[in-house]
Amino acid sequence: MKTVKILYTEGNGSFEEKEFELPNIQDNEIRVQAKMTGVCRSDIDMMNGKFGPLPLEMQGHEGLGEVLECGKDVKDVQEGDLVATRGEPAYADEYNARAGTYVKVPRLDPKYIIEPVACGLNVVMQEEAQFEARSNKDAKLCIIGSGFLAWVVYQYLNANYFFKIDVIGKSNKELWGDKLKDNFDNDYDIVIDLNTRDEVFKMDLLKPQGLIILGAEKTNSITTNFDKLLWNAVTVVFPSPRQKDFKRCMQTAVKMIESGQLNVDNFWTKGYNRNKEWQTAFAEGNKRMPGYSRGYIEWC
Repeated sequence: MKTVKILYTEGNGSFEEKEFELPNIQDNEIRVQAKMTGVCRSDIDMMNGKFGPLPLEMQGHEGLGEVLECGKDVKDVQEGDLVATRGEPAYADEYNARAGTYVKVPRLDPKYIIEPVACGLNVVMQEEAQFEARSNKDAKLCIIGSGFLAWVVYQYLNANYFFKIDVIGKSNKELWGDKLKDNFDNDYDIVIDLNTRDEVFKMDLLKPQGLIILGAEKTNSITTNFDKLLWNAVTVVFPSPRQKDFKRCMQTAVKMIESGQLNVDNFWTKGYNRNKEWQTAFAEGNKRMPGYSRGYIEWC
């Protein structure tokens, strides 16, 4: 066991610094020295009491750090390697990561805080067979939402399939340029819903045998005509954020960023020094001022 410091919230509107007893690594685990950790919106929601609070060992899940130690069964990384991690407690100065929750990255750069990027890829990579079956030059696809996840999904689809893609949204126009649309067409083969509203269930958007992928939580209850979905043989899927193959999404994210197929340069707005600015990181993440996307805490 080793005592380290960790950033923790009890859901009372702020984070505080506590001590955390870090267990010895297991045979399939690595010990990670935190270098950068993303401040996720779910962390802000937990801080504000919307759920939880989670225990100490589940604080922070968007990690990037250096391998300090490897269990005897670990063969894919070695001491000194840089890794992106998916899982807790990435708000600790050091933490353990088990097999399947980390990938090696080429350098220390916030764009390699891979977890949120992989979440976007996860929305579509779980349904690869559906995309391959429907992809052709006349196929129509609609993405509802223009946030960062939508940007990742859009780039992945463009790099791998043939679709006429409509993106319906009003935010992040500086990112999307002229790619955004205000109005829906209809007769889409696939609709990927990354919005908290329920347009997808209130409008006739899909062809018969169309596909709906719900990649965002709905803030309110949904009312729809399920008979119509049934008789049109519409498939509705809910991508699991905890699927076992999430590491493949992380690996794909690293490869696509390195190749230039996936541009995430505008995702991280600001880095905050772990010793002096960590409270500001959560405060500004909570305010989400215009032009602010996401922040990260940096130990280096």
